[in-house]
Amino acid sequence: MKSLSILLIFCCCIIKIQAQETAYPLIKNYGAVFSVPFAQEKPDTKLNYKILIDITGAPAKPDSLNDALDAAARIINLHILGGVDVKKLHVVIVVHNAASFSLLNNEAFQQKYHIDNPNAALITALHDAGAKIFLCGQTMMKRKIEQKALLPEVVPALSAMTTLTTYQLKGYALIKL
Repeated sequence: MKSLSILLIFCCCIIKIQAQETAYPLIKNYGAVFSVPFAQEKPDTKLNYKILIDITGAPAKPDSLNDALDAAARIINLHILGGVDVKKLHVVIVVHNAASFSLLNNEAFQQKYHIDNPNAALITALHDAGAKIFLCGQTMMKRKIEQKALLPEVVPALSAMTTLTTYQLKGYALIKL
């Protein structure tokens, strides 16, 4: 009987956790997060957060959202949910390799995949939330991506490697997605 009671309590807790609503504290519709009222470790709201996100992977299918870009939105939303002032949140996203095609404007994306870029609105939302988005120039040259083919929020860099090292030397914490 005691085991059955414990199992019932456990199941109720699981159901309650699963019933939690997703939240989008800054970037709407992307980077869903959950409130965790019992969390004992939270962001330090006195700190300036300098976050450098390295993205290389592409979705398995071109009609899918790039999960790494959505995770970048989640990182921003988590810090805001944790009480960090948006003015204290400095995010730089560096994209290279296969992920580069996620940054194409609709015209270029349609030419390549015959569909609209499912990441376009997410890139705009990241930019509007204050994230800087850089695309590796070496990747652009290797994959023959012209600057005019990029979404307007994307800034070409000499390379991902130099951008990553520069921002790390400026004190940014690196997160590889």
